[in-house]
Amino acid sequence: MKIIIVENEIYLAQSIAAKLAEIGHTCEVAATIKEAIKDEHYDAVLLSTNINGQDFYPVIEHYKDSIIILLVSYISNDTVSNPLKAGAKDYILKPFMMEELIRKINHFRDYEKLKKENDAFKKYLQFSLKGINIDNISTKTTLPLLIKTNYQKFADFYAFEFAKIYGEPFKFYSLSDSGVLNRIKSEKDTQLLYITDFQTLKKSEKKSFFEIIENKNALISTTEAIEEDIPLNFIELKSDNKIFDRNDILSIDDYVKYIILNYQNKFPDTALAKKLGISRKSLWEKRKKYEIFKKK
Repeated sequence: MKIIIVENEIYLAQSIAAKLAEIGHTCEVAATIKEAIKDEHYDAVLLSTNINGQDFYPVIEHYKDSIIILLVSYISNDTVSNPLKAGAKDYILKPFMMEELIRKINHFRDYEKLKKENDAFKKYLQFSLKGINIDNISTKTTLPLLIKTNYQKFADFYAFEFAKIYGEPFKFYSLSDSGVLNRIKSEKDTQLLYITDFQTLKKSEKKSFFEIIENKNALISTTEAIEEDIPLNFIELKSDNKIFDRNDILSIDDYVKYIILNYQNKFPDTALAKKLGISRKSLWEKRKKYEIFKKK
């Protein structure tokens, strides 16, 4: 990490810089607020709140996207509470152990990394589930609940929306993974679970699975037909179109129908026909056959 240490106690600042450099960080020292404000990015700012009476808030504002840890001589509204409200992340009271400062730096470094990863996953999830809409998702539904769908993303959308309304993230399991039943069994009954690939279980495994999840807060998805006497509450989510998905093997006709339905508004007919390896006339005939009407 690239770190700037804003501290007018030069010996202390250099000591901190030396210790952090030993574990791989790049450090700079600024003895005044003016020296501290640079047109550079720093991953972390170690900011003393007692620099000869200088106003340190411009540093907090300037590096608001960085990890700011306050170095304080005493705790008060002026040294801790107000700077934290202004954007600082944490504080440490002088004198302190370097191990404690390093722990705080590592904690916020890991936090920022996880935050960025989480934001990226959320954006990708929104992109991946774009266009799917399911009404009447309620957390009053009795769990465990089996979701039967012809399109896996419908079940995924339902699970993520359910978790959002429920106010708790779920733990994810795929029943196609080795040893997964024992891991599900070890989960607390209060933990929300999302379990996919029910269709991969052998008939002999289903009985054990039902016993394991009997009292679990679980959403389970399957892309195959289910037995009528299944001992679970279940719902069925159907797509209007037969969607091409990793769990489906479609006939050539179904595949062509899927492509026409989902891409006819993204490509002109000439380009779409070329991608399918057919003529425009054949494309028109297939629309007629599948009763697909292109929006104008």
